[in-house]
Amino acid sequence: MFARKSTPIVVGLSAAAVVVLSGCAVGTGGTTAKGVDYDPNAKLTGSLSVMGFGAGDEIATARVDLAKIALGDVDVSLIEGELDMQQFLSSIASGKPPELVYADRAQIGSLAARGAIIPLDDCIEGEGIATEDYVPAAIEQVTFDGSIYGIPEFNTVQLVMANGDLLSSAGVDISDVDGSDPAAMTEANAALTDSSGGKLSVIGVDSKLPEFLPLWVAARGGQLLSDDGRTASLDSEEAVDALTWATEIYEAQGGFSAVKSFRDSADFFGGGNQFASSTLGAMPMEQWYLNVLNDVSPDASLEFTTVKDDAGEPIAYASGSAWAIPAGTDNPQAACRWARTMTAVDTWTAAAQARLDARTAEDKPFTGILTANAAADEKVKDMVTSGGEPWDAGVAAMYEANDHTFSLPANPADAEFINALQDAVNKVLNGQAEPEAALADAQDTAQKALDSAWAKFDKD
Repeated sequence: MFARKSTPIVVGLSAAAVVVLSGCAVGTGGTTAKGVDYDPNAKLTGSLSVMGFGAGDEIATARVDLAKIALGDVDVSLIEGELDMQQFLSSIASGKPPELVYADRAQIGSLAARGAIIPLDDCIEGEGIATEDYVPAAIEQVTFDGSIYGIPEFNTVQLVMANGDLLSSAGVDISDVDGSDPAAMTEANAALTDSSGGKLSVIGVDSKLPEFLPLWVAARGGQLLSDDGRTASLDSEEAVDALTWATEIYEAQGGFSAVKSFRDSADFFGGGNQFASSTLGAMPMEQWYLNVLNDVSPDASLEFTTVKDDAGEPIAYASGSAWAIPAGTDNPQAACRWARTMTAVDTWTAAAQARLDARTAEDKPFTGILTANAAADEKVKDMVTSGGEPWDAGVAAMYEANDHTFSLPANPADAEFINALQDAVNKVLNGQAEPEAALADAQDTAQKALDSAWAKFDKD
């Protein structure tokens, strides 16, 4: 399908990077993955620098350990922290790129179009990477011009999370706030909100704008970008309706600024979070927050379910990262071996066991991992331990949502496209424009960016 939420990283490019990335043939000495003998049993040598990834927890550490074993004598160095796009593009321009980057999947299309990363067809075939085992939405997001440019890992989806006590007191059911019936969700918001005395003290429903507008558009059957990534539909009827409705949710509570200010004051990662303090009725939220809530407020009154479309079917806006090999790398085979090992079923199972052991030692439930490898997810799912209700319901909703994901198709103007959409939403939230006008302007901006980027790519 379409649309994916992952907040894009917008960067300024150095002059050298702009020059190098202006075409589609990038690299030192024309080095690419083509022609490399991807023998899974080959003895690898040299070095492997990985940009944008760090072994920060047991999930990462367990996999890194196995990847290093698979690489044998290769000297591995991790450049930790989120991918610095300017640093990466500058390394391409200087002819000294890392062997591997860990990038947001939303960035893969533009990086591929500019020739900054290489297609992985030979890598996938030679290393025997079973791409059919991966979550379709994740693979679609890293597929550009018919080739796969990234090996996906992790999948982030949304769940509806709600305070059960507030729902009960307001005479509201969680099905009223799952998105399947926008009118019912509007009514539930009014019943749940407490703004007595002119001051907001309980957020009824948080529709999570601007980041989740693509979710609400998809729930109405809309599509923000065509499957081929060439045609924007930001001003579609579904988009206008979704933005109008989601904004009205805030207006009924005193406006977006009032809700955001109150939301930002919450102890989001602590025991006084908005659910534990009964200051939020319901919101869609990424599944990782379930673990946070279980850790810091296990006794809070909570309910979980999937977000639903207007037909009552689960739906989730998938995001995540991917391993990509830069153009001009000196050791593409080692890079490919690393990407294969880090995302293999056995590797994920070992990582899940490490997390299970850690959770068991803390006398806490293991709630699973969404890996972007569906075959791995099935094995990890069998390792999940019960935390009782409502946590078991939350885990069940997480896996159900993961089976119903969509994402934006890869395109050469991904950052410009998302920026145009989010700028429009922010104008509406700030009272600077009406939804229809704001999205019409965004449509014009996004389509021009797509046309320009595709024209350049097609010409090159």
